[in-house]
Amino acid sequence: MTTHNKTSAEVLDKAVTQKVTIAFAVGILIVFVSWTIAFASQGVSFSISGIATVHKANPTLWIINIIPFLFAFLTHNTLKKHQDKVTFLEEEIRQRDEDINKNALFAKTIGEGDYKAPFEISDEDDILGKSLLVMRDNLLENVKKEAEQSWITKGKEEVSYILRLHNNLEELTYEVLVKLISYINIIQGALYLYDEDKQSLYNLATYAYNRKKYINQEFKIGQGLIGQCAYERDIIYRTEIPDDYATITSGILGDKKPKSIIIVPLITDEKLQGVIEFASIDDHIPELTIRFLREMGEIIARTIFNLRINQKTEQLLMEAQQMTEELKENEEELRQNAEEMRVTHEELEKSNFQLESKIQEVENAQKRLHSLLENASEIISIYSSSQKLTYISPSVTKILGYTPQEMMSGKDIDRLTRKGEQDLTDMFQKLLNSPRIPITIQYTFMKKDGTKIFLEVTGRNLLDDPAINGIILNSQDITERKRAEKEERMRSKMQALSENSPDMIMRLNTSGQFFYANPMVEEYLGIPIKELINQTLNSVDLNGALATFLKDAIKNIKTSKSKIEHELTFPSKLGETIMHISAIPEINENELETILFVGHDITDAKRIEQEIQDKNRKITESINYAQRIQTSILPNNRIIRQYLPKSFIYYKPRDVVSGDFPWFFTKEDFIYIAAVDCTGHGVPGALLSFIGYFTLNNVVDHDVTYTAGKILDVLHYGVRKTLKQDRPDADARDGMDIALCKINIKRKQLQYSGAHRPL
Repeated sequence: MTTHNKTSAEVLDKAVTQKVTIAFAVGILIVFVSWTIAFASQGVSFSISGIATVHKANPTLWIINIIPFLFAFLTHNTLKKHQDKVTFLEEEIRQRDEDINKNALFAKTIGEGDYKAPFEISDEDDILGKSLLVMRDNLLENVKKEAEQSWITKGKEEVSYILRLHNNLEELTYEVLVKLISYINIIQGALYLYDEDKQSLYNLATYAYNRKKYINQEFKIGQGLIGQCAYERDIIYRTEIPDDYATITSGILGDKKPKSIIIVPLITDEKLQGVIEFASIDDHIPELTIRFLREMGEIIARTIFNLRINQKTEQLLMEAQQMTEELKENEEELRQNAEEMRVTHEELEKSNFQLESKIQEVENAQKRLHSLLENASEIISIYSSSQKLTYISPSVTKILGYTPQEMMSGKDIDRLTRKGEQDLTDMFQKLLNSPRIPITIQYTFMKKDGTKIFLEVTGRNLLDDPAINGIILNSQDITERKRAEKEERMRSKMQALSENSPDMIMRLNTSGQFFYANPMVEEYLGIPIKELINQTLNSVDLNGALATFLKDAIKNIKTSKSKIEHELTFPSKLGETIMHISAIPEINENELETILFVGHDITDAKRIEQEIQDKNRKITESINYAQRIQTSILPNNRIIRQYLPKSFIYYKPRDVVSGDFPWFFTKEDFIYIAAVDCTGHGVPGALLSFIGYFTLNNVVDHDVTYTAGKILDVLHYGVRKTLKQDRPDADARDGMDIALCKINIKRKQLQYSGAHRPL
């Protein structure tokens, strides 16, 4: 304990003594006051005997007498505890001050760069001390990393200097190997270059035990550790070395077997350049050294790659120079040969001039023939006996769009229909069977632009003619002639059928062009027939609805090739016209040629149909109204169940109104219920049901004494009288079948009577 702490304790002890004395004095004062009051109240004089008397009279004074000692004891204990607490706090503050001073001194030591200074934490709650230790460890780690990086950088610079210094591959690899062995402090090493042509690695430099070694070794990819490193293209690091390693795998000769080896691949741009092998007598190679060698591997590989490229370039340059020298030597010989060739050339020119004159004459004749064939209106083709095209005239390009080469490659058959191909085959067979008889056929051909044309082909068998030696075909485009014949045929066909028809008849092709229109077209549309024929839908002023239907019908029939029927309303010369139009496809040789539109005027029929619909609607409305009236007189199930709780009525008439109806009536103690079936159905039956309903009501309301049979008799009489069936000349036999029950609720009696409804 320091002097300051001792002085503080003495001051505290002195203060405790003073406060205990004061407490004791206060207790004495209380005792004195208590005695004074007791003496005064007892009237006793202050003496020993008086004291005894007062204490005897007032025993409480004995307790009061110990108050001075009690006050002194309590005060001493309280102050002692306070003094101990103050002493503890002072000791804790002193310890904190010591920790702060120690931490400050440690921080100063770290700031001066001494990261290995000893430091211990005296208290687990010393957060600052722990933080300083963590900071010291982090700084030490950073210094270590910086030192390692500095070592790697320095090594790179020294090796890079050697790489820049040498241009010879052998010198460069040896100097680099020596420098690396010296820098990483390893006893021996070897460098192997990769020969891409042989797919092997050969030893180029070896250094061991401070001297150069001359070793000729070669490893295939995957052979030994060297080949394995080249195959895997990754560092191989071994600390367990086989006994025969020095003579079998490593290629490094040494008197002492190494304890650890590292083999580094030299790779740049994903291309293998070689492998470096290092061996150490130490048990382990530091991780820093391995990292350094990994980074150096790519730098060395890039330098070797560039040096190899430069050497190859120099070699190519030398070869080019050598070739130039050889060319110079041959130049004189070529000059002499040129003179001899000049003389020969002059002689050849004379001969060529004469030959060219003759060739020109032949070419002119061929051009004239080609021009004639090219501009001819027919196509001339020659086929072999096996139906193979051997020649076709140039006019095929103008007529069919294909070049002769395209036709020779198979277009002469490919663009035919199946029928055309069969007709052509049959013609060839007939020509072979009857060589002297020419044969003419017609078929459809698809031009290069996709349009169809008709060809008329005449074939002759000239296989015996040595100039032709084949079957010759003359093909002519007869499309216009066929179209004219077709139009004439269509006009003739329709003329007789449609001129006097009351229907509107039109014939259009698939492009919407009018081929025919009968007189009724002009009657309805107001367009003269002459202005309509050979015009298209787009060029004729038709009603919008009619034009739209015609276009849509043509489009749909081109796809489906099936008949279309449609009702169309449009304004005509005759007024608002409703027409049933049938669009009929006309197909020839499985191809849609034209579409026949037949329009039948159904305006009057539609008007009559509308009148019938209006009358039916009115009749239906009347019947529905009658049904509402009839429904209103039918008994309510809810009312019936008030009298007959376990009853129900199922009533579903066949027609809207019916001659069948249930009936219910109550009067006094009687319940009347009946099921009535009137003759007739629908409206007649409903009218008869009204007669029966009101007649029954009048009968039972008139006299409750009527039995069930009497009620039916009166009903029968009333119905006959209403329908006037009681006259001699009456021929009606209308009536009704009925089942009637009369129930006396009070007496629990039931009467039944039926007309054509026996029990």
